[in-house]
Amino acid sequence: MPKTLRKLIGTVLIIVLVLVYAFLATMIASATLGNSHWSIHLLYFFLTGLLWILPAMGIIKWMEKPDRPKDRQG
Repeated sequence: MPKTLRKLIGTVLIIVLVLVYAFLATMIASATLGNSHWSIHLLYFFLTGLLWILPAMGIIKWMEKPDRPKDRQG
């Protein structure tokens, strides 16, 4: 797969990842942290704010893989 196509697919995947992740993190927070102390909210959103980076890093590494050299036939 050419690098330009991987970059397009990866960009779309990262956008979808961020949207779905933010939605799920907010849903979980509103369902479980309603009456919690503000420090628990701070810790939760700090950790969930950083956690999305792990799958995004995997997508970015995949996007940046060099193209395979074409096989020479001759």
